[in-house]
Amino acid sequence: MSPSKPDVSDPWISSATDWPLDLLLELKGATRIAVVIPARNEERTIGGVVRLILDELNTLVDEVVVMDSLSTDQSAIIAAEAGARVYSVGEVRPDLGIRAGKGEALWKSQFVTNADVTAFIDADLTEWGPHFLRGVIGPLLADPQVQLCRGFYDRILDVDGLVTLEGGRVTELVARPWLALFRPELSEMVQPLAGEWAIRGSMLSSLSIPTGYGVEISTLLDVHARFGVRAIAQVDLGRRAHRHQNIHDLGAMAVEVLSAADRRRSPTRVTANLQSADHTNEEVLPAEVLLRSMDEDRQWAVRTILTDERPPFDNMH
Repeated sequence: MSPSKPDVSDPWISSATDWPLDLLLELKGATRIAVVIPARNEERTIGGVVRLILDELNTLVDEVVVMDSLSTDQSAIIAAEAGARVYSVGEVRPDLGIRAGKGEALWKSQFVTNADVTAFIDADLTEWGPHFLRGVIGPLLADPQVQLCRGFYDRILDVDGLVTLEGGRVTELVARPWLALFRPELSEMVQPLAGEWAIRGSMLSSLSIPTGYGVEISTLLDVHARFGVRAIAQVDLGRRAHRHQNIHDLGAMAVEVLSAADRRRSPTRVTANLQSADHTNEEVLPAEVLLRSMDEDRQWAVRTILTDERPPFDNMH
């Protein structure tokens, strides 16, 4: 028997251990499930991620798709050899333009998958298990009210051999403080930016999608705005380890997260930002941001960060 969702106003929390494979197969019925793995230069880990999914969850998952974000290494070849269907974001609807961001990969995956439930998992995982996917898929199979399930975990940070549980720096310094200020009803989301999550296909296709790292915060805020916290579930996945980014890359990620969140501070902002560039709405945010950082030679380094969004997939037909 699957865990029942309590009658509370906070996001439903369960544990991955609540969702064994035999239970999910019983709940699955005719539900079609896809796993999408966005990848960019992850040749060291992508093969193992794909193989574990296919070996352990082949009776549950109908599609395993790797969306390659213009990798310059062997990620795409290794993923295909491991058994995934692999697509480059540059080859899927190139007429719509090409971006290298994570959100772009997730958005374009809708053109090459056909699923009632889509689960996303990062390609750089080093300490994880198939329970990650069982956990985020379970609540969606068990409760038709749930539209989105986000995983959470202890995030392992390895700095020069010193291992701590202080990973998730953008989450703790940017995303969760923003939620506490502007969406306090979501302040109990443990990992709002977790890369392991699942969503109903009908929900995903109705959302605008930031092309970069804003995709996790945007989907959370949009589902909440439409259906409230009762449509959101969380699942405890235990521990997670992956490759960490340097502080300057995290700064760029923070810009993308804040841009996507700020667009959603009022209901009209997302619509305004998807309109043509000649509108006069003063609340419209830029499609790109210049982020400056000073190097050790006291010279400014400038990075252009794309903060644009793709329209809902439903609008593309």
